[in-house]
Amino acid sequence: MRNQQRWVYHRGEGLRTFGVEEELLLVDPETGHPQPLAGTVTEIAAWHAGAGPRTDGPEPAKPELYAEQLEIGTAPCATTSQLADQLRRARRAAAAAAEEAGVAVAALATAPVDFGPPLLTPDDRYRRIHARYAHLVDEEFACACHVHVHLSSPEEGVGVLDRIRPWLAPLLALSANSPYFQGVDTGYASWRHQLWQRWPMSGPSELYGDVAAYERTTSEMLASEVPLDGHMVYFDARLSLSYPTVEIRVGDVCLDVEDTVLLAVLSRALVETAAREWRGGRLPDPVSTVVLRLAAWRASRYGLGGELLDPRSWRPAPAGEVLHALLDHVRPALDDTGDRERAEAGVERLLARGTGADLQRAAHAGDSSLASVIVEAVRRTTPA
Repeated sequence: MRNQQRWVYHRGEGLRTFGVEEELLLVDPETGHPQPLAGTVTEIAAWHAGAGPRTDGPEPAKPELYAEQLEIGTAPCATTSQLADQLRRARRAAAAAAEEAGVAVAALATAPVDFGPPLLTPDDRYRRIHARYAHLVDEEFACACHVHVHLSSPEEGVGVLDRIRPWLAPLLALSANSPYFQGVDTGYASWRHQLWQRWPMSGPSELYGDVAAYERTTSEMLASEVPLDGHMVYFDARLSLSYPTVEIRVGDVCLDVEDTVLLAVLSRALVETAAREWRGGRLPDPVSTVVLRLAAWRASRYGLGGELLDPRSWRPAPAGEVLHALLDHVRPALDDTGDRERAEAGVERLLARGTGADLQRAAHAGDSSLASVIVEAVRRTTPA
């Protein structure tokens, strides 16, 4: 995902390409305490991967804002099988490099155990972020999953942003994977989302209508001098500054790689469905950002274990009903990519088994410490 030349504005032949970026924690595999060894781990990963850009799969892990985090990513993928394969390879490579450094990788969206402020990665931009946002940065220790979906043009991208807004909260609900934070059960399925909402540039976006309105909004944000730069426009979905993609940023990093794949599949189908609606002149739902924030709060609080706001009525409905409505909404796009069966099976798996948050709580049951949560997370993060 980090080689910009591999993405250009074109639809081309075949499927709309997509890719994923995941943030992972580096932890002591026994205590679960985050370990500030991203520099060492990324050097090991780069050495194993060899020099030069990757052309046949994921690139080596790279550091993130905190020294206790890694970011991994896929190349643009046309098929879901390619995406799943690259994600597994990226996680395995990160885990192997971490093991050489004496730590483990865990796909946890927040750190379950109590520990001090994370260590900032030594980078000038990160230092400037900390100088501007102060203690907010010390507490914003969380890991997300970002899905990039290819666009044919910025105009299509804005049309997509306007039309996917109602369905982002269900994506948050199915990815929820952060019930514990600093040794406490927060009562939320996604505490990461609650932490993230403290950034003044985050959350759902307004309706734009055209590229000029989108650019005017982002220009006004930058003129306020609250965001450091355009990369800090932290909307739940945005036009990427680095690639010709819509970047869907609402999800927690998922514990199970198959849940990440489901999140990506549904995101691509949402983008394709929205693009078709835009081309066909179908107007977007005018739902307010206030209601969208309420929908996201429900998703963050309950995950799939309670009621979500149903985008068809904006009234509470069982999570299963809302996910099935999402499948109905994107079914033609899923059929065209051959992903319908996988998406339906993934939704049923989640509804039966629960989200990553449910798996964490199940691992913690009967254990007075959170060690079992860490052990289970490390095991699930790296597929065999």
